[in-house]
Amino acid sequence: MGVPKFYRWISERYPCLSEVVKEHQIPEFDNFYLDMNGIIHQCSHPNDEDVHFRISEEKIFADIFHYLEVLFRIIKPRKVFFMAVDGVAPRAKMNQQRGRRFRLSAKEAEEKIKKALDKGEVLPTEARFDSNCITPGTEFMARLQEQLKYFVHNKLSNDKLWQNVKVYLSGHETPGEGEHKIMEFIRSENTKPNHDPNTRHCLYGLDADLIMLGLTSHEPNFSLLREEVRFGGKKSQKRITAPEETTFHLLHLSLMREYIDYEFSELKNKMGSDYDLERVIDDWILMGFLVGNDFIPHLPNLHINHDALPLLYKTYISVLPSLGGYLNENGHLNLRNFEKYLEKLAEFDREHFNEVFVDLKWFESKVGNKYLNEAAGLAAEKEAASKDARKNEDSALCLASQTTSEKITGEEKAAAAVDEEEEDDIFETEFRQYKRTYYMNKIGVDVVSDEFLANQAKCYVEGIQWILHYYYHGVQSWSWYYPYHYAPYLSDIRNVSGLKLTFELGQPFMPFQQLLAVLPAASMELLPECYRHLMTSESSPIIGYYPLDFKTDLNGKQQEWEAVVLIPFIDERCLLAAMEPCNSKLTKEEKARNCHTECAVYSYDREMDFAYASPLPQLFPDIVHCHVRTAHIPMDAWQVSLDHISKPVDRSALYFCGFPTLQHIKHKFYKKKGGVVVFQQSSRGENMLLDILPNQEGETTCDDVAAQVLGKSVFVNWPHLEEARIIAVSDGETKFYLEEPPGVQRVYDRPSTPPPAKVTCLFDKEQKEWIKDVQGITEYYLKRKGIVINETEVVLYGQLLTGRKYVPKANGVVELEKQWAKQVLPFAYQAVVKDIKAFYSSLACFKSLDELFPPTTTVFMVGNPYYGAMGEVQDSQDVIKDGRIRVVFSVPHEPQLEPLIQNQHKYSVKYSPGYVLASRLGITGYLVSRFSGSIFIGRGSKKNPCGEQRANVGLNLKFNKKNEEVPGYTKRTEKEWLYSAAVEELLAEYLDRFSEVFNTVSRNSHDDVFYEDDIWPGEDQNGAERVAEITSWLKSHPVSSISRASCDLQVLDAAIVEMIEEAVEKTKVKKSTKKVRVTVKPHLLFRPLEQQQGVVPDPDAEYRLFDRVINIRESFTVPLGLRGTIIGIKGAEREAEVLYEVLFDEEFAGGLNIRCTSSRCYRLPPCALINLSHGARVDYTGHKLTAIVKPQPATGGNFSSHRQLAGLNHSPRSPFVPTQVGGQISSLCSPAYDHYFLPPAAKINVPHGDAPVLPSPAPAASANTLLGSKVSELACICGALGMAPPDFSFIRNRQVTRSIFLVCQVKLSNGLMVHGPQCQSEHDAKEKAAFFALQRLNSLGSGFPLPPPLYTGVGGVLLPPQGYGPAPLWGMTVPPQHHQNQPFYGPPGTFPGAARPQPATTLPIGSHNQFIPLQVTHKPFFHKDLLGSARLVLPLQLSTT
Repeated sequence: MGVPKFYRWISERYPCLSEVVKEHQIPEFDNFYLDMNGIIHQCSHPNDEDVHFRISEEKIFADIFHYLEVLFRIIKPRKVFFMAVDGVAPRAKMNQQRGRRFRLSAKEAEEKIKKALDKGEVLPTEARFDSNCITPGTEFMARLQEQLKYFVHNKLSNDKLWQNVKVYLSGHETPGEGEHKIMEFIRSENTKPNHDPNTRHCLYGLDADLIMLGLTSHEPNFSLLREEVRFGGKKSQKRITAPEETTFHLLHLSLMREYIDYEFSELKNKMGSDYDLERVIDDWILMGFLVGNDFIPHLPNLHINHDALPLLYKTYISVLPSLGGYLNENGHLNLRNFEKYLEKLAEFDREHFNEVFVDLKWFESKVGNKYLNEAAGLAAEKEAASKDARKNEDSALCLASQTTSEKITGEEKAAAAVDEEEEDDIFETEFRQYKRTYYMNKIGVDVVSDEFLANQAKCYVEGIQWILHYYYHGVQSWSWYYPYHYAPYLSDIRNVSGLKLTFELGQPFMPFQQLLAVLPAASMELLPECYRHLMTSESSPIIGYYPLDFKTDLNGKQQEWEAVVLIPFIDERCLLAAMEPCNSKLTKEEKARNCHTECAVYSYDREMDFAYASPLPQLFPDIVHCHVRTAHIPMDAWQVSLDHISKPVDRSALYFCGFPTLQHIKHKFYKKKGGVVVFQQSSRGENMLLDILPNQEGETTCDDVAAQVLGKSVFVNWPHLEEARIIAVSDGETKFYLEEPPGVQRVYDRPSTPPPAKVTCLFDKEQKEWIKDVQGITEYYLKRKGIVINETEVVLYGQLLTGRKYVPKANGVVELEKQWAKQVLPFAYQAVVKDIKAFYSSLACFKSLDELFPPTTTVFMVGNPYYGAMGEVQDSQDVIKDGRIRVVFSVPHEPQLEPLIQNQHKYSVKYSPGYVLASRLGITGYLVSRFSGSIFIGRGSKKNPCGEQRANVGLNLKFNKKNEEVPGYTKRTEKEWLYSAAVEELLAEYLDRFSEVFNTVSRNSHDDVFYEDDIWPGEDQNGAERVAEITSWLKSHPVSSISRASCDLQVLDAAIVEMIEEAVEKTKVKKSTKKVRVTVKPHLLFRPLEQQQGVVPDPDAEYRLFDRVINIRESFTVPLGLRGTIIGIKGAEREAEVLYEVLFDEEFAGGLNIRCTSSRCYRLPPCALINLSHGARVDYTGHKLTAIVKPQPATGGNFSSHRQLAGLNHSPRSPFVPTQVGGQISSLCSPAYDHYFLPPAAKINVPHGDAPVLPSPAPAASANTLLGSKVSELACICGALGMAPPDFSFIRNRQVTRSIFLVCQVKLSNGLMVHGPQCQSEHDAKEKAAFFALQRLNSLGSGFPLPPPLYTGVGGVLLPPQGYGPAPLWGMTVPPQHHQNQPFYGPPGTFPGAARPQPATTLPIGSHNQFIPLQVTHKPFFHKDLLGSARLVLPLQLSTT
């Protein structure tokens, strides 16, 4: 069937079914199964639309390995890892495979290549990858099998995460489709007496047949996993992605079962105790087969997108109570019940034809012809005429025997009856003729006899039974297949209850037999040479099976991939007879490929120790010490008897974390067109809506709820439950909250330790925010989940569980404690689940420091000194009693990036506004904007267009709707797009080559599409050739292959990244690693553990560009302990989903090439890193370069203006975010730092002490000085210096506080950009920004030179010895002293790199790669204490323009 249609249909009908998850949200699984062919296809030909794409076999193997590693690490199966590659398929499947291979390789590929050549594109000379080689028996598959064996041996021998798991590899040599070999294994396990009914299964893939297969198992904990599916729109440009970026869909069959129960709930009332959900699920699977599958065609006019499935369900509900049984009895078709179901369903055929019949009658009235196909209708007309004659005779005999009065009445009645019968007869005749025409045209029969229809019915029912056996019991016949391209009409599947359906098992094809059966002649190179002539030679006895030209028929479908491929079916006897003379010519290697082998199971065995040679030594090293035991499983070992029935377990009293259920919260359900958004747009069909019922216990009060949940953990986001710690409860008027010291995140679940609760009242502003929270929650539940939560009386504010971490306690004891996010989110109380028993698997639990830190354990330091260093635990028996662990740390020499940071502006790409480029090129800014985006040229002229074909001749360097840019070429700021010199060069060349296109676009600026004949109107000009020339030129340019990035991604340019690489290489040559032996308190050590996955090692760390980091995740693509440099920051709405682009110091397998010269980059979440630079910044004794100057508080009511420190901002968009305390805005400082305030030079800790302090540019100013008239003064000074008048602009900022603040930005013509403080009026903002600009001009001068460093030998600004607290990264944390006006959770995007709302609300710090001169920005914030006195605190922040 159309798999995406089916998946999309059920996902929209049952909105909670498919959960979008990130890696850290995926639950635990025991068994993980991979249908490998999807992975092989994805890694070998990811985009068939790109005819230029080429890939080496080595790259394919490496990508497959990487993909497998990633999936294994994400799921982390506990017991079984099963990899199944498609082997030789049953004959019924081969017909579909044959059609698909003929269409894809022979027809579609040829058309795409021809289209590209017609456009003048130059294709690579290397042969393109033929995806048909992914078929059992080819040389490619044989080499892949050897590589997979090597991969399994390597992982089991060297990766601890794999060593407790049994690995099954069922390769292409083992007969059967991959997913069905997996199901054979699951069925076999289910029959074992020691089978655990609570086994948790995960099957990778979301094809419709996998949904069906999973449900046939009747296992309660079964989920399907695959990458997120996106529907609609064109394929986006392929981008380098890391697994951490991938969004997954997790489809839970546990929810599917409950939704099916709701779908057929009407049957419960009708059938009572006879209703059996397991049997209804079996029938649901059967009904899915009727709309099409891989083995038999779909029934005529039954299409998923035309509501075929609701029709099947409705018919089933009406018929089932009268049947006395079910249709599908554990894989056995009940023919009597099935026939009755089809009889009722056949009414659809007549209803559908009735619509056609009305149209036909109208057509007859226009053309005067009863049948469109007269010859075909002749027999039907004769039959109708003879029936009319018989009826007339009967009517005459009847009328002759009546009295006169009765005769008159009878004549009237008879006339009416005859008219009605005639109408019915005409309809039936037309209906028969309609179907007759279908069979004659589609199947090609001359006479549609009763025997033909009976055979059609028998073949179709036989097909249904074969499929049921295949899904429930495995292959029952290797040779059976459905012998037609089309299915019969429902109304013609009659008299089937007496059929005897038997199947002969037979033997599967050998691999080469299948290759000849499914491949087109275009792929004959994949066959042994001795067979190739059978596909091409005119004298070949089977040449007719390989047509070079063939037709396809959409047959009511809409997409080309759904079309019926009209090629002849292979005759098995003819095929084998033609191959027989050639078999003896096979080489020894070919004969070895042409065989069937058993499935292998591999396990780790320390006692085994042998060398395993790599099949590709130039890419993968030999395994010197291989510790793998191999066993083989007979091919028939997993077959189960036909009477086997799976017995599900009742788990209603137990909740498995991560496996959702609709239980726990009382609700009602109904179907309605709710417009739920599951796939980027509102669904058009009916949705199954869940309506939460009101609390039966009476009114919900805030204080009662607070008493129940405040400080405790509950489950939120029903039905996809996540654990959260509740820190506040509010009803819109009152709020209860926890009053905890900073950094404390405790669960108060014991009566002896009540939560430290406080209560306060909300003011108007907080009440409005509470209402917004409620509205947002209500809309999200309805529009995404299809859940009506009704009136929300109480909102809970909570922190989601991020993981578990071992915490040292007294007397050497360690406990695994839950860790909670800093970000606080709102949840509706009625959608929260309390008091359920959640099942967590028995994690390997350490009880003491000895167990947690045994000798040789790898650990990382999260304290100073040696922050972030990787070390090895030594024997600590003599110090462990004192609460210490002895560790030897490796402290490598770090690359010196300070000079690069200081001079980054020299290497950064410079960006300019569009009007600057326009003035240099002599064109308008409009043309710069248009040509840097998309420009479409159509065939013909504007007045006379020819067809819909359009070519995009724009540079495609900016994407407004997708908020994406092309690094190195375009940059989006809050107000405008900026362009680099590379864009200027590109536009100049474009203008020189094709100036006529610029002229046309300039003259017709309001048009969306331009036309060839309008641009090139001359008769001697060929517009199509010119367009092909433009597109070919654009594709040949390097910019066409550069990937685009989100505008919200902070990045370092490629030139700077290259400089970092050089600095790292220099360090490797000069310095060596030193070893340091220390004893450490255990809470300062972080041990990489599976149980601690998702836990951020140092929650206080903040990240910036240029920061040095170390990878602390084991069994991961990036090697443990590898160091690197942050070159990009990608924000997200949740803290765990932030990603950092890291340039590592060494290359590694699976590394990405992100703006660097080799594959050494990767994108990582915060839980995978320790930030070495953060440790240096907070090191009390170290004096390292810092990105942000620590702001100091002023004393009294005045503030002093002191010399501004010329530090460097590592991050183009500074992560300095003011904290909210008590409804006021404060800087990140405290009075404790007052004695480090800068003016008294003696108080500054100067490491080299010989550099003078720079003179202060201006005397201290009072707060009132800011309010002077500075705008005119600035304008005068600019005029005196020969500069243009200053340019003022405003930004509104809602992000820091709930109030609206204005920030004024001043641009001067010498390149200086200054931001003023936040103000509540435009006048104040403008005046203060002008004042800051005057200060800056005074201190640096109009020529804007860079100031010298404050101290010789120090490349930046020094911190006071205490260091400073980090800026809040993940929204607002709850402070120790709450004020009644303080909100409880921060807005999304308050951490570095967070997605900017549109319009932008963050303070612009200049375009993030435009490091022209450095700039100091003052940001004064007013504080009001309880006495009402005001003090102005002046944080000092460095930024760039």
